[in-house]
Amino acid sequence: MRALPPLLLVGGICFDLLTPPEFTASPLFAAAPLITAPFFRLRTTVATAALSCAAVLVLRMTHRVDGDVQVVTEFLTMLTVGILAVVINRVVRRGNARLASARSIAEATQRAVLPQPDPRIGGLDIAARYEAAQADAFIGGDLYAVQDTPHGVRLVVGDVRGKGMGAVSAVAVVIGAFREAAEQEATLEAVAQRLERALAREGMRRDGLDAFEGFTTAILAEIPRGADDTVRIINRGHPEPLLLRGDGRLCVLTPSEPALPLGMGDLGTWPDRADEAAFPPGATLLLYTDGLSEARNEHAEFYDPATRLGGRIFPGPSGPDALLATLVDEVRLHTGGGATDDMALLAVRRPVTPGD
Repeated sequence: MRALPPLLLVGGICFDLLTPPEFTASPLFAAAPLITAPFFRLRTTVATAALSCAAVLVLRMTHRVDGDVQVVTEFLTMLTVGILAVVINRVVRRGNARLASARSIAEATQRAVLPQPDPRIGGLDIAARYEAAQADAFIGGDLYAVQDTPHGVRLVVGDVRGKGMGAVSAVAVVIGAFREAAEQEATLEAVAQRLERALAREGMRRDGLDAFEGFTTAILAEIPRGADDTVRIINRGHPEPLLLRGDGRLCVLTPSEPALPLGMGDLGTWPDRADEAAFPPGATLLLYTDGLSEARNEHAEFYDPATRLGGRIFPGPSGPDALLATLVDEVRLHTGGGATDDMALLAVRRPVTPGD
């Protein structure tokens, strides 16, 4: 791309010198500044436009035998094109500056709403990834959070219904309510009820369809402190977590009783009951949104994480991060890079301690 404008100028000069007078290379000279404008700095655009005008003026006055009217006409044409190129350059540069500002705001929003958790929390190895389906997007309706509390390490992974700023607003509500409730509530069931009430209050402030159909599927998990190698899970209409043991055996943590997503309390009230599962040293708990399990290839075949991960081992403190990197790479390969939904991933590994 950098070589194209000078090549056009050199090509135009050669064409003008090697062809009869009735032929003109003005289109090549006009193309050079127009191609320069969107991709180069203002100084380069002005220089290219000036060279194009000078080339037309010198060639038409020295090599051609046309009258003065033809010379003036072609020169004014090139001058107009040069001015337009400068205007295009300024518009594009200003748009790029606004886009860069929007990207920085989006990055700051993501860091504020979905901060990257520390790699070690409460003695557990942690890794999290957020992959947006839309190019250059940073945050959407998927969420995750990890909180070290007096009751153990508590986690949430969820998927808010909807798109756009409404979904981002709901994500902020859920995460804010979770961080507060995780510290204050003695049980995981009480945390789930706090999130339910927070979403109900948010729904009352919304207008239109979202006021009646807004909901969030979510997984709440609690890993108690001490020697109790278990994990407690509440599944509110979310894809089932996976437990990958240190020897490669995989277990799908299916809820004992189906439950409605958060925010759908008006349809019925059922008491939350956390399911308990073994979480031995060396095992990794994987929580994810449906952007992973519903990723399709060109044959409309879903990506099945349980099938893909069975028998595989991701050892050591870097195991959770390696697991998530593998999943992201495989989903991109499975979909051909054309994922249609955001994807939030959270992996938690209980390290092996001496004596285990």
